[in-house]
Amino acid sequence: MKKLFRLFLVLFLGLVPSLVMAQLTFTGEIRPRTEYRHGLKSLFNSSDEAAFFTSQRTRLNLGYTQEKFRVGLSVQDVRVWGDVAQLNVSDKNKLMLHEAWGEIIFNENFSLKVGRQELVYDDSRILGNVGWAQQARSHDLALLKFKTDEKGKFHVGFAVNNNNETTVRNSYIGSYKHMEFAWYNRKSDQFDFSLLFMNVGQEITVVDGDDISFEGESVQTFGTHMNYRPGKISFTGSLYAQTGKHPLGNDMKAYMFNLGMKFPVADNWKGNVGIEMLSGTDYDATSKTRLDEDYKSFTPLFGTNHKFNGHMDYFYVGNHTGNVGLTDIYGGLNHSKGQWSFATAIHVFSTAADLYLGPEKQDKYLGTELDLSVGYKYSKSVLVKAGYSHMFASDSMEALKGGDKDETQNWGWVMLVFKPNFLKK
Repeated sequence: MKKLFRLFLVLFLGLVPSLVMAQLTFTGEIRPRTEYRHGLKSLFNSSDEAAFFTSQRTRLNLGYTQEKFRVGLSVQDVRVWGDVAQLNVSDKNKLMLHEAWGEIIFNENFSLKVGRQELVYDDSRILGNVGWAQQARSHDLALLKFKTDEKGKFHVGFAVNNNNETTVRNSYIGSYKHMEFAWYNRKSDQFDFSLLFMNVGQEITVVDGDDISFEGESVQTFGTHMNYRPGKISFTGSLYAQTGKHPLGNDMKAYMFNLGMKFPVADNWKGNVGIEMLSGTDYDATSKTRLDEDYKSFTPLFGTNHKFNGHMDYFYVGNHTGNVGLTDIYGGLNHSKGQWSFATAIHVFSTAADLYLGPEKQDKYLGTELDLSVGYKYSKSVLVKAGYSHMFASDSMEALKGGDKDETQNWGWVMLVFKPNFLKK
């Protein structure tokens, strides 16, 4: 990775003389975040002790644009303070390439973008960059981008993954083998909508004696996202379905929807309310088995899921897949004035399907989460953020996730964000 970093600097220094002929951007990000975890993602046990640590993301971003093409590079280091000794001989290879893409601009309405890149579409529920996570998410793919007219856009993406160069086919695990998606978006003054179709294929290796074969199952996700702004009040809505075959071999029959409304409350104050439901499968928490033959649990495959269903990440952030789904009734207030911003939200969680503990059916109510956050813009390039969240869990949450619901379940964090633009004063 040191060679990669040197290449990054060489490219930058080599491109500087061309500023007259093209547009160059060179920005950075340093983002340390200190967290206190006492019930994040799952209920805390009385026998455990709280976690307290600082993680940090450091990025360098280079962009270069000419009339016929543009390129983007993003190199990042992600670490936890203390995981490398002070007398550092090796940094555990933490420097990584987050983005490296090139885009051919055929004309003002058509381009081709290839390489490692973020995918961020609509509200990031299905495709997002997971910016809250220090490592974030990016994909290796080819992306065709069309501008249909002044108000419409159409994107088509293709990806095929392999572990390495090879002369014969081998298995690929840990992520999708292939992905294809098509996205159409149209905007107007008061209304915009998007249509998405995505096919994701997982590969399965089958060993029969000395014979090795490869099989695959694919899941199709399709639906729409809409925004309507008739005035000061705005409405959002999403509806998606999932079909195909789960990698476990079950038929996929899942869906989700979201309905939300935002409205002014007072000067510099805005409110929001809504409901989101992701379908689930009847589930026995004792044996940890699904009770339906079909796979009815909707999975927001590549979404920025920290953005939804509460900040404590109890649902769909590397967890809560293949079980009872979720119903989230939420509301919140946001305030912004000058350099300060403040947000509060409340989420009331229930299961979408039935939860059992052995033969006993459990109550659908899982718990209520309260999220508080504050931000202060110290300067154009420096931001201070902090937050506190508290989970009030039920017996059903304990049955589903384990832990001790009677323990205090809370989480607090403070984050500094430095985003320098190295080419501007």
